[in-house]
Amino acid sequence: MPRLRLLRALLGSVARLPLPALYFLADLVCPVLHHVARYRLRTVRANLSSAFPNRTPQELRRIERDFYHHICDTAVETIKQIHLSRQETMQRMTFSGLEDLCDLFQQGHTYVFVLLGHYGNWEWISSLQYWLPQVHCSQIYHRLQDAATDRLFLEVREKYGGECVEMKGTLRRLLTMRTQHERIIVGFIADQQPKWSAVHHFLPFLHHDTAVFTGAETLARKLGAAAFYGHVTRPSRGHYHCHMEPLPLPPAGEGEFPLTDAYMARLERDIETAPELWLWSHKRWSRTREQWLERQGGHA
Repeated sequence: MPRLRLLRALLGSVARLPLPALYFLADLVCPVLHHVARYRLRTVRANLSSAFPNRTPQELRRIERDFYHHICDTAVETIKQIHLSRQETMQRMTFSGLEDLCDLFQQGHTYVFVLLGHYGNWEWISSLQYWLPQVHCSQIYHRLQDAATDRLFLEVREKYGGECVEMKGTLRRLLTMRTQHERIIVGFIADQQPKWSAVHHFLPFLHHDTAVFTGAETLARKLGAAAFYGHVTRPSRGHYHCHMEPLPLPPAGEGEFPLTDAYMARLERDIETAPELWLWSHKRWSRTREQWLERQGGHA
């Protein structure tokens, strides 16, 4: 695939630059992206003002500015991932709470689910495989429309030894994994807006009645998986930490989707603490409960 080879060559050359040089490049690109190209600026501002109605215009502009800096940093960090060594990766993306995951495997669990958001640097989270080489780490992904870009992203995400599982075939692949591996971690980034066909639940999130994905919870019940929330922080530029926090999986019948509710509540708390680390540039709230009810013929 010629386009894939070209992408590998171009991005591979950039990835060989040291991170300080890439951050210098990010600092140059940021004002262009923000103020000249105005990349999704209308969406960012609408999301911020509706999510934080009690914050001042000055606070909202600061969050907006810091968000654009962060997405530029995330972009160069993702490119750098192509040639980031194992040692430097483990210095820059650290984890804690892993002993709780391992205890569950010792108790006989086959599956542990980790629920995350588009928060911090979500691409580096797949380096968890370096920290737990005795476990098969995987992540659910949605295929990109462009075949060359999709292939390149798969290569980058699987460089640590883990596996990307396409969303459409998730259950089938997870069941097959059980015949191949005794210990399986599955990562879900589940904070985007679902398609209408996947809308089954609304909950309060950042001052909105929000449609949410419930697939992780449904799969957890089917497979008897334990669930954790990946609490991500950024101690300094180019350094991230993920602490694994257990999410209780209540018995069936206790609320409609209690695990999903707990996950989204925990993510909301992180976003309110450091809002610039979340992905504000995607349209999160264009699905409404009223539209959903109309599609259901007026029945929830």
